[in-house]
Amino acid sequence: MLITSCCTRFHAPSSICISVPVIAHPRALTDKITLIRDAGPSKFQVIADFDATLTKYRVSGLRGQIMASCSKETHITMLRGKHYMITIILLRFLLLFPLMRKPNSWKWWSKTHELLIEGGLTYEAIKKSVANSSIAFREGVTELFEFLEKKEIPVLIFSAGLADVIEEVLRQNLGRTFKNVKIVSNWMVFNDDGQLVSFKGKLIHVLNKNEHALDMAAPLHDRLGVDIGEEDEENVNMKERRNVLLMGDHLGDLRMSDGLDYETRISIGFLNDNIEKSLESYRESFDLVYVNDAPMWGALELVSRLFSTEAR
Repeated sequence: MLITSCCTRFHAPSSICISVPVIAHPRALTDKITLIRDAGPSKFQVIADFDATLTKYRVSGLRGQIMASCSKETHITMLRGKHYMITIILLRFLLLFPLMRKPNSWKWWSKTHELLIEGGLTYEAIKKSVANSSIAFREGVTELFEFLEKKEIPVLIFSAGLADVIEEVLRQNLGRTFKNVKIVSNWMVFNDDGQLVSFKGKLIHVLNKNEHALDMAAPLHDRLGVDIGEEDEENVNMKERRNVLLMGDHLGDLRMSDGLDYETRISIGFLNDNIEKSLESYRESFDLVYVNDAPMWGALELVSRLFSTEAR
């Protein structure tokens, strides 16, 4: 059974209870909190995986995913030409990331990009798929983003998936954009008719999903009309923020901070499945581990401890 406790450090609804994390080394975590707090918010950034980290692992008892709720007709209208084959490839690309975590898996991403272009994917189809999807954010994500925005703390969302899909999920589910949130993922290029014609920049996959790929980051509100390359100066400043909160649901997500010469890192792991089998490795790898598809209130409580609302 998951133990819960209520907390009032931040302005969350009074009925909210925070899941108690598994912490293998509490003294080390306390020391990290002290170092990050003393350095202040100007030296801090948040790095987060998207799927099953910011989003729920299960929704209504089923795996939360982009296209599971789409009808057969929606799938067919999404892609022209080789409808069935390309739809299956797209589904694998968006939903079955574990199959693409092997050493040569980057070839899957490259081939999938080619098929998406060949199939005539449109942005309108992406919007419809997201609207019909079963994906949902963890409770507390919006409040976490709002707190970090107020403190001018940047959030980097890392994903080996499709940045435009992630952005649309954020837009439809959170109802607003955040000026401090950026996506590091594969960005699409659409023509005037809204049809996919190419991908921008280098391919991002699970083997290079880290701050080496920071140059591909772009703010949520800049998708339409702003060149990603104009963010170079801001990205340099990001690399100067050497204290990090990293959040992921796989052990491999700990590599997302590779490329950043960080001084202090606190890592939160969301262990959503196979808990009995994986808990020991997670608790020894992450500073805090939340199990059973826990909400995001614990992460919000942590950053509230780091930088209280009364602090500068």
